[in-house]
Amino acid sequence: MQSPTMTSIGELQDECEAFLSEHYSLRPTVSRSFVWGEGSDQIVLFESPDPEAQQAEVTAVRGWRRLLFDAGLGWVVGPVDLGGRGLTRGHQQALDAACRRYTVPGNSMLTISIGMIAPTIMRHGSESLQRRIVPALQRGDLIACQLFSEPGAGSDLASLSTSARRDGDGWRITGQKVWTSGAHFSDIGEIICRTGEGERHSNLTAFLVDMGAPGVVVRPLKQMTGSAAFNEVFLDDVWVPDEDRLGDVGQGWSVALTTLANERSAIGGDGFGGSGLLNVDRYIAMVRMFGRSSDAVVRQQLVDLWIGLRVAKYTRRRASAGRASGSPPGPEASIEKLALSNNVLRISGLLSTVLGARLIADTGEWGTYAWREVVLGVPGYKIAGGTDEILKNLIGERVLGLPKEPRPVR
Repeated sequence: MQSPTMTSIGELQDECEAFLSEHYSLRPTVSRSFVWGEGSDQIVLFESPDPEAQQAEVTAVRGWRRLLFDAGLGWVVGPVDLGGRGLTRGHQQALDAACRRYTVPGNSMLTISIGMIAPTIMRHGSESLQRRIVPALQRGDLIACQLFSEPGAGSDLASLSTSARRDGDGWRITGQKVWTSGAHFSDIGEIICRTGEGERHSNLTAFLVDMGAPGVVVRPLKQMTGSAAFNEVFLDDVWVPDEDRLGDVGQGWSVALTTLANERSAIGGDGFGGSGLLNVDRYIAMVRMFGRSSDAVVRQQLVDLWIGLRVAKYTRRRASAGRASGSPPGPEASIEKLALSNNVLRISGLLSTVLGARLIADTGEWGTYAWREVVLGVPGYKIAGGTDEILKNLIGERVLGLPKEPRPVR
């Protein structure tokens, strides 16, 4: 393996191009201009794919990550002693740019594993846990999910009731989690449990739980969109060895905050990738198609959306610059996520104004009824990654320096 100081970004690009061209084909050149009525009009916030198709995708993604990792390209910013290259964020960005030019399966199914759980383990896990789990996550040998929210503790995560009690050299976990993305194809899950009756925020502990262990039951959670993109997970006396604990006993809140910061950064920073949801050209074409170009209300909604998307883009760039220097996600991750959920709400408002009844009755017209899942999915998106209210509190307290809200007396 080359020394990090001997590998320039240009050299890494050449190395990546050689690897990609050997294993994958170039993506066909597609015009970036949007044309109304061409291609599929389906856009969803929370996709619920066919189980067989999804399993095939999981297999393809695992194979892609193994090839990439074994070629020395799977974790170029990681420590050398853990299988990384010790290179910079700039190297990673160059590698990502090269990969986008080829028909690789991509990493979207591993956003939680690589973008949220792996960095949390690197910050809070023991050295042995880092060595055992993180390279496996980066290589795709393991896929992870996040077991945080509960039926009685969604926004108020610190009030969760899932418990973990000592049992010899391990713990017994019992409880229920909801809104768990990817639980049905994950190998492990990061879980926050109550391990004492002490002071709030000091009575929680984080663990990694085997999703295939006895007592773990995963069930799809159907949403009002009609899809089942998430899961509820039941844990009945599930045994976890103490060596799979993240951080000290009672320090689970700190672990949770690290993961949540990474989650908000991933959601707000990545947005919706190439789905087209944030493509203003779509909405301009829609407004023209349905003869609303001169409608003052519609024009104002369209301008508000354009401004919101542009401001969010600049915010992402500033946050990306900080992450490129190696800084962990901070309060700006909450700003990114809040900006994105606000823009999704603006999109929903514009769609409702322009399409009206076409959203609730399928007329067969291209680009109309297909938007119903987006409109129905907006409330869920304003919850995922932290509710808007929680994010506003974080921004107010940690960015603006406002006093904390007094807790209600129960």
